[in-house]
Amino acid sequence: GDPLTAANGYVLPNDRVIGIIVDGQPIAIPHNVLWVHEIVNMNLGSVQLAVTYCPLTGSSLVFDRSSVGGDEFGVSGLLFQSNLIMYNRRTGESLWPQMMGEARCGPATGTKLTRFPSIETTWTGWLDLYPETVLPSGQDDVFGGYRVYPYGNYEDLGSGYNFPMPNLDTRRFPKERVLGIPDGSGIAFPFLSLNELGAFAAVEAQSVGQDVVVFWDRARVAAYAYARTLDGEPISFEATQDGIFDVGTGSRWGVDGVAKEGELAGAALDPITSAYVAFWGAWSAFYPNTDLWTRN
Repeated sequence: GDPLTAANGYVLPNDRVIGIIVDGQPIAIPHNVLWVHEIVNMNLGSVQLAVTYCPLTGSSLVFDRSSVGGDEFGVSGLLFQSNLIMYNRRTGESLWPQMMGEARCGPATGTKLTRFPSIETTWTGWLDLYPETVLPSGQDDVFGGYRVYPYGNYEDLGSGYNFPMPNLDTRRFPKERVLGIPDGSGIAFPFLSLNELGAFAAVEAQSVGQDVVVFWDRARVAAYAYARTLDGEPISFEATQDGIFDVGTGSRWGVDGVAKEGELAGAALDPITSAYVAFWGAWSAFYPNTDLWTRN
């Protein structure tokens, strides 16, 4: 049968999913599936993706496999700073730490993977944005692993890491999720700080000289970063308890970077594709000189 389906019973409303849109079709890959497999290689028409999630570092990244000739990736069983190390299944010779997004061992060393835009949110949050979404059917879940989080209290904010890590940066909880932009020394936007701003937030910042805006949506427990331009012109945003609005037209925007209502309805911001969600402890280990955004 078709491995993608419109509905199934293994994803609960607040379970987290990685949302992507391929040729106009929204697709959700639940963390539940990635707890078990960590990597899902997908061939969707001409689009070849590796959807990856490391449960130990809380990091979700989607890679365009066409940047390496369509090669599929597997889970090596090795870790670097608790992070998933992928390997190239065609040759088996090179190792690719997920959070680095490039080969760091073997003949492919230095080869970078192209990122594919994705956003991490709750299942109902994604489904509400994209009612026509599909997701894996669960037919490969022969042992029921998709229904059971296998790591106990590992995601508790203050819990530690099971494998060796550098000294933890104690400015945030080890397992607090952050939206990180790795450009330069990196910048991290902690979810708890964003949440203090309210039901919605639009945080303007700079990353390697580029004006960006980070959208926050409390109900969807989602944050993502976008270039703060539209059709080449600067655009500013403000948030209220009712949503995110651009200052120029008052159009309402979703956390997915798409205008939902108003004069600009249907317009979309360019995502900062390098941005991704991870646990703070892991992010600060990979980017020890990271800037840390905090609420003023």
